[in-house]
This record gives sequence, C-alpha cells and structure tokens, in this order.
Amino acid sequence: MRYSQSEKMELIRIVEQSEIGVVRTLRELGLPCSTFYNWYARYKEHGYDGLAAKPKQQRRFWNQLPPWERQRVVEFALEKPELSPRELAHHITDNQRWFISESTVYRILKSHGLVTSPAFVLMAASDSFRDKTSHVHQIWQTDFTYLKVVYWGQYFLSTILDDYSRYIIHWELCSSMKREDVERSVEAALIKAGLPENQRPRLLSDNGPCYKATELKAYLQARGVKHIKGKPYHPQTQGKIERYHRSMKNVIKLDHYYSPNELRSRISQWVEWYNNHRYHEALGNLKPVDVYTGRDEQIILQRQKTKAKTIRMRRQSYLKELY
Repeated sequence: MRYSQSEKMELIRIVEQSEIGVVRTLRELGLPCSTFYNWYARYKEHGYDGLAAKPKQQRRFWNQLPPWERQRVVEFALEKPELSPRELAHHITDNQRWFISESTVYRILKSHGLVTSPAFVLMAASDSFRDKTSHVHQIWQTDFTYLKVVYWGQYFLSTILDDYSRYIIHWELCSSMKREDVERSVEAALIKAGLPENQRPRLLSDNGPCYKATELKAYLQARGVKHIKGKPYHPQTQGKIERYHRSMKNVIKLDHYYSPNELRSRISQWVEWYNNHRYHEALGNLKPVDVYTGRDEQIILQRQKTKAKTIRMRRQSYLKELY
C-alpha cells in the first residue's frame, strides 16, 4: 500500500504519542518497522518535505537507441517514403552499417506519425508447392496476366520468375496469349540465363490452353526443359508468380496508359525496382538479385557482423555514461 505525504505524517504522530511502545504500535497499525524508521529518518532530517514521494528515476537500458540514432531513422524514412518499416530497417543495416531491428523502426516511425495503413491488400497464398526448390534455375514459374491500355484494349503480360530467388528473368507485353508467346518468352529467358543444355530448369505453369498445346510440348522437349503443370483449381501451386502479378498490378494500375510503349516503360521500372531494390520478406529480407547472383550468404554474414558491432558499441557507450 502506498501512503501519501499527509498519511505518513499522521502515522508518525500516532507512534510518537502512543503509550504502548513503538514496536507494538506499528504491529497494531500493520506497518513494517523498517518502513516507519525510514520515514522517520527522512522526517527528522528534512521535516515534512522529507515525507514526499521520491520521483521515479527513468531506467535506461544499455541497448536503448540514443536520440541521434532515432533522429537518423526519421530522416531516412523521410528520404525513402516508399520503404516500409521492415524494409527501412534492413536498408539501414545494409547501407549504413549499423543495426536496428524492424520493431524499433516501426515504434519510432509510429511515434512520429509516419506509419500508414496500406492502400491495398495483397493476396495471401495459403499453401506452397510441395517440391521446394534448393537453388537458382531449378524451377521457373510462368503465367499471363492482363493489363488495359486506354483506346487499345487488353494486353497480356508474360512473366518468367525463378522459383528459388523470386527474380524476374524475363517479361514481355503481348497482344495475345498464345503458344507462340509462351515459346518466345521461354526462348528469351534461356538466352538471358545462359544455361548449358544439361542444366535447363523445369517450367511450372497452370493449365491454360496456351500451355497445353502439343507444339509447346515439342518445343520445350527440344530445349531440354521439362514442363510441369499445376493441379487444376489449385492456384496456390503458382502462388509465387500469382503474388508477384498481384503486387505489380496494385502499383501499375494506379495510373492510366495510353499506348503499349508507355505501359512497357512503367513495367520495366517496376521490374528493375522489384529485382534490385525491394527487400523480399520471404527471402529473409534480401533482394531477389542478391539470391539470384549468390550474394545472399555474404550479405547475411555481414548483417550478423554489423549487428554484433552495433550492440558492442551501444554497450560501451552506456557503460561510459554510467561510470
């Protein structure tokens, strides 16, 4: 139980005027002797003011961010408003060489009113493909999606995505969605990847008419590419490329396009950002290009070193101020 300043004074008066002794009086009052003598010592030294409650000292933890680091987080957030708190935390770790957690960035930005709700909801795939990939160019996922060009009608975007790294190997905007468009996309992807004939990937697609064509089967066999199709009525099998197309369209469709070339230019900008600048949560907050080019282990090791160095510096700074 906490006593106010006036209550402490009243209890001291009761004990002073009691005729049954201090210890017995305190026992009757239910007040510990040590507590009373502590009050009484402060009262004898400072008078009534000595009975006032002591202000709580705010405890500082050794790993607490100093004010200048908190300010830098806000400055980086204002410089790169397109980054989420999660992406900003890893951007700072990778480029500024000092570690800060995702939750800390979120709390700092939230306190400054810099965290907003997303303007759209991304598709969530509940299941995953049963044969998980273990390296780049093991499986490529491919699919079509459509986009509208004002006065021109629908155009179809063909995309080939590396299953392991989520890297977009090739894309092209087509006026149709035919077997020839699939072959052209696969041929361009094989040229870009530069894979030898004995290291060709498997190609995963849905069961659309263009993917079931006999001519496409013959073409893929001639190129050494094994074609596998997802289970009908089970789109989660192609969940990675479905999610990519949904994320891409959430941004691309914010504008209107009045020519196919204008749309191609915008898609090109998006793919360049997605491949080379976007921190992908499913990749351990690495960029697709980092995993695709095999730099992922090196970056993770550097992050661990940066984290250890930052923690060591914060501890030393805390001890220096403490002593």
